[in-house]
Amino acid sequence: MEPRELMLMGIPALVAALGGVLAALWKPSRAARGLIQHFAAGVILAALAVELLPEIEREHAPPWVLALSFALGSLVMYGLKLATEHLEAQAKRAGRAGRGKGLVIATFIDVAVDGFIIGAGFAAGGSTGLVLSIGLSVELLFLGLALASDATKGKTIIVLSSALGLVVMATAVLGKLLLGGASHAVIGAVLACAAAALLYLVTEELLVEAHEVPEKPFSVLVLFGGFLAFWCVQLFGT
Repeated sequence: MEPRELMLMGIPALVAALGGVLAALWKPSRAARGLIQHFAAGVILAALAVELLPEIEREHAPPWVLALSFALGSLVMYGLKLATEHLEAQAKRAGRAGRGKGLVIATFIDVAVDGFIIGAGFAAGGSTGLVLSIGLSVELLFLGLALASDATKGKTIIVLSSALGLVVMATAVLGKLLLGGASHAVIGAVLACAAAALLYLVTEELLVEAHEVPEKPFSVLVLFGGFLAFWCVQLFGT
C-alpha cells in the first residue's frame, strides 16, 4: 500500500476525532441535532448517488451478483434493526437510558462500511478513493455532533468519535488489502452491500431520530445542502 493512500485514508479518522472535540465544546439542542442529522443524511445520500452507485456500474459485475449482494446487505441491516431495538428495550426495562443506543451501534457499523467503501474505492483505482475519503469526512465531522446527547457528552463523545475514526481507518486499510487485485464482481458485490447499509443509516436512523422533535420546514434544505456539499467535492475534485 502506498504512503499517499494511507495518508488519504487517515483524513476521515482525523476529521472524526475533531468532530468529537467540537461536540464536547458545543452541546447542540435537540433541534440543532436534527438539522445536523439532516445534513449528514444528505451527505450519505450524495455518496450513494454521486460516487458509490456509478462506481458499482463501472465495475460491470453480473447483475444477479449485485442484486443478491444488495439483498444480503438489506437483510443484515434488518437484523441490526431487530438487535438494536432489543437492546433498547432491555435498557428501558433495566431503568437505563436506552434512547439513542441503536443510533450509536448503527453508526459504528456505518463508519466500518464507510472505511470499507474507501478501501474499495482505492482498490478500484482512479479518483474514487480520494473523492470518497474527502466526502465521507464531511459525514464523520457531523456525526459526532449528531450523536451528542445527554448520555454522550464531554470526554465520552471525544472517545466515541475517536473510536469511530479508528474504525474507519482500520476498515479502509482492511478493504484495500482484501480487495486489492480482486475481480470486478467481488468489488461490485462489496459496494452493493455497502449501498444497502448506507441507505439504512439514512432512512432508519438519522432521519427517524431527526423527525422525533418538531422541525422547521427549512430542515429539508439542510438535507439538500448536505447532498450539495458532497456533490461539490466530486464536481470540483475531478
